[in-house]
Amino acid sequence: MKNILIINGHPDKQSFNHALSQAYLTGAHHTSASIDQINIGDLDFNPNLAFGYREKTALEPDLQEAIEKIKRSNHLVWTFPMWWYGYPAIMKGFVDRTFLPGLFFKYKKGSLFPDQLLKGKTARMIITSDTPRWYDRWFMKSPAINQFKKGTLEFCGIKPVKISYIGPVKKFNADHRQKWLHKIEQLGAQLK
Repeated sequence: MKNILIINGHPDKQSFNHALSQAYLTGAHHTSASIDQINIGDLDFNPNLAFGYREKTALEPDLQEAIEKIKRSNHLVWTFPMWWYGYPAIMKGFVDRTFLPGLFFKYKKGSLFPDQLLKGKTARMIITSDTPRWYDRWFMKSPAINQFKKGTLEFCGIKPVKISYIGPVKKFNADHRQKWLHKIEQLGAQLK
């Protein structure tokens, strides 16, 4: 059985991102998959990796539970807005505090590349933005996508990572939003 984990990186439960994560969940409920969720904004944790990797920072119970959910999953669905060509601070803090050496990757002496401890998992990134995709890709070189897809998920062995880029959201009317919610619900029903 496939284990799906939907992670919402937007801190506001009234956001379009939250609605998108719920749409994926609705679609996935039409399958036999086991489904779990994390709303990062609901977790109780310090997003600051105070000592870097020099010294371990004790994991709060919410982060311990999130790590176990990530380990159990086969497919991770991340929903988040692109802000200043990156992702929200609370999501960055979550990644800093959970994607740790020894848990999701392991450094190898004499190698630039780590052992990837999340091999066998796949992911989808659902990104909302006020920037048109062509501008993000050709002028900005997709910094949020590259940082998260290549610098985090693939670095830890998660492949393939599919992208759903939704924007420019500021120009969307209610019908346009509804069409995207329907598309994301269909992705959930296909477990993609």
